[in-house]
Formats: sequence, C-alpha cells, structure tokens
Amino acid sequence: MSPTAGRTALATAQRVVVKIGTNALTNTTGRFHRPHFERLADELLTLAKTRELVIVSSGAIALGVERLGLAAKPRDIPGKQACAAVGQSRLMRAWEEAMNPRLVAQVLLTHSDVQDRRRYLNARHALERLISDRVIPVINENDTVSVDEIKFGDNDTLAGLVAGLVSADALVILSDVDGLYDADPRTHKNAKLISTVETVTRTMLAAAGGSGSSVGTGGMATKLRAAQKVTELGVRCVIAAGQTPGTLTRVFEGEDEGTLFEPQDGRRHARTAWIAHALKARGTLVVDSGARTALLERKKSLLPSGIREVKGNFSHGDPVDLTDETGEVFARGLAAYGADELRKIAGKKTSQIEAALGYRGLDEAVHRDDLAVL
Repeated sequence: MSPTAGRTALATAQRVVVKIGTNALTNTTGRFHRPHFERLADELLTLAKTRELVIVSSGAIALGVERLGLAAKPRDIPGKQACAAVGQSRLMRAWEEAMNPRLVAQVLLTHSDVQDRRRYLNARHALERLISDRVIPVINENDTVSVDEIKFGDNDTLAGLVAGLVSADALVILSDVDGLYDADPRTHKNAKLISTVETVTRTMLAAAGGSGSSVGTGGMATKLRAAQKVTELGVRCVIAAGQTPGTLTRVFEGEDEGTLFEPQDGRRHARTAWIAHALKARGTLVVDSGARTALLERKKSLLPSGIREVKGNFSHGDPVDLTDETGEVFARGLAAYGADELRKIAGKKTSQIEAALGYRGLDEAVHRDDLAVL
C-alpha cells in the first residue's frame, strides 16, 4: 500500500484510540497547560462526532505535582503514588468539563487486568459497552496502587494494549515530538522526519532514545514498541506532535502529518496477540537450534527434548519467553509444566517424562496453541 493510500485509510478509520502524553499536556516547566488542554479537547470532541473514540490520558502525576506544590516529580515510588492519587481526580474533572456535553468514563487499568485472560475479556466487554453507549472512555494506568506500572510502565504500552483490546482501526500517539526522525532532532539540526514506516526494525528500536521529559515516563523507544505491537494487529499507528494546533484534524483528514506506521500482513489471532503483547514472562526457556527451527519454520510445539536451560521460577500456565542459545527472545508461550518439573525433563524424550517426574503429563513443554512468535 502506498503512503497516500495509508493516509487515506486513516480518514475512514471508525474506531480510534488517541494517546495523550504528559509532554503534550504540559508547558516547558512541566506544569499542566490548561489552554492547550482545552484546545486539544475541542479537537477530540469534533473527532468523536463521526467516530468511536477512546482516550488514553497521561497527566495525573503532573497534576499531582502541581497541586502539592512540588518543584519536580518525586523520584521515590510512594511520592509518585501520592502525586497520582491527588492528580487523577483533577485529571478526570478536567476531562469531564472539557468534553461536555459528551459523557466520559474513568477507566484505571493495571497490568494484572490484562495479564489474566478472564479479566482481559471483562475489560474488553466493559469498554465495548461504554463505546456502544456513546460514552468516551478515558483510560490511565492505576499508578496509585500499581508499583510496577510506575517504575517500569508507560502509557505508550498501555495505549497499544488498549488498541488491541477494543479492536481499533487506528492509534494516534500525541507527544512532544513531530514523529520519528532519522536522527535525534535535539542534537542533529539536519534530522529529517520519516513520513511512513513499513516495519519497525531492531535498528530503529536500538537508535531510539529514552524519555526526554522530567514528568513523563515514555520515550521514542516505547512509542516504537507500541507501534510495532499494534501494526501486528492490523492497526495503523501515527506518532505526531500533541502541542501543535490541528494535529488530530490533519491526521484524520488523511494529510501527511507525523509518522505513519503501516499495518503488517497476517493479522494475529486475538489470543495469540494477548500472549505476545499483554503478558509479562515469568521465566525463560533456552532451546537448541533444532527446537527453534521446528517452532519457527515447521510451526511445531516445544518438546522437552529441545530445552537446554530453564531460568526463573514459574508455575504451570505461566507465560515464559523462549530464547535460542545466543539469548535472543523469539517467542512467548504458556508453560505446560512448572519450572522445577521442566528442569527435571529438560533435554529428555517424551517417552522419558513419566520416569523423570513419576507421572505422565503432557508431551509438550509449550503447546503450539499456547505459543506466539515475536
């Protein structure tokens, strides 16, 4: 598909997720910029007149920092939690006022809400009902109680998961940058904006820097990973400047705004996408070259005979990463045995499982139906 066709497809996208980063809501001092917020809300209201809209909004911690009169975002976890607790209610009040007369709904998620398959589906059903009732969900991480989300998480990742959760047609990530450049524009004056990306490569991810903000948690790398995930689901993604007036309007009119990431061929099955992108691995299985080939080329299950090493402590049904002997992660799956059991049968043939464990379980260490190639 040509870049022009990809942009045109955005103009007809019906269900869209818009992620608004902290940098897109604050001024140069890191304080909440209300005039800009209200202008952005006006664009979103216009967008919601003809499309189904889901908002993933950062800003709770920044608002908490402002309300508590702090000079900067705290570095310690309890301090961040306190800011999130104070700021989240203020953030939702701002959205309710700015999006009037449309109804908005606060949805706070933690990673455990998508890690568990049943809770994942419950969240999907709740969001579908809100959308069908013409309520605009405003989603944020539950930073007050979710330590891991504050320490390691970011709303770029959350937005990517939400786009998959609601089967969106498009995801737009608004930030303090115009899009993806061929070099860091902060240090290279001649850096050029990349209009269209067909595939997110390892080189792009390696070249992406960290967060450029004292109030946000994400950087270009997290945005690229989010784009990579959603394009595997057949969702178009755009990274664009959130502080530039009219950005959303131009994106959904099909204009050449920001960087467009084209969807990949062969959309993942919903359950496979859940395994690949919603789960966090609790252990690692190192496999030999023969097992890697069988998994990737012949679409086989992982047998105990192909396992060379078992890392971590996990239980039956937990997600595990699969790596080759160089350490490259190439797949993720649900373990058919716990870590201690797999250590006993690693490298053994199927016929030897019963003798090693004292009972006969499954023939596979990870069944093909529970496996996602990354």
